[in-house]
Amino acid sequence: MNHGTIRIVPLGGLGEIGLNFMLVEYWPAGSEEPVAIAVDCGLMFPEREMLGIDIVIPDFSYLREKNHLKAVVFTHGHEDHIGALPYLLREFNVPVYGTPFTLGLLHDKLVEHNLLTKTELHEFRPRQPWTVGPFTLEGIHVTHSIVDAVALAIGTPLGTILHTG
Repeated sequence: MNHGTIRIVPLGGLGEIGLNFMLVEYWPAGSEEPVAIAVDCGLMFPEREMLGIDIVIPDFSYLREKNHLKAVVFTHGHEDHIGALPYLLREFNVPVYGTPFTLGLLHDKLVEHNLLTKTELHEFRPRQPWTVGPFTLEGIHVTHSIVDAVALAIGTPLGTILHTG
């Protein structure tokens, strides 16, 4: 029996420090349209050779083609995980999920970019599951160099994905 397909699409953060931005897509069987969530949406500070560049953000062109993003979920509040959110929200009006400290850091960023009143923010705490479309998400407390960091258990119709953040 075919229940669909899961696809993990890293749009940044692999082989580099920064730009953490990963999509989890679920394609229901027989459907031509996937449903996706993003885990983190970070920036990268420029390399020495990148003269005149202040920040580097992920390439959102894949999302522009598909337009299937349902939410952004954050693992923690480091800039390489949250810094590109204002640039994403300029194009995609999606809910944002984070722990209290992470949302506190995002609050000022959204005010600075005039996006606070347009953005739907959802606070979650570790071990309290919630759903976004076909996904059941649960934060799992982890120790990191910033408070309120979580790994994510992402339940899908095909199994659970563990993202350590």
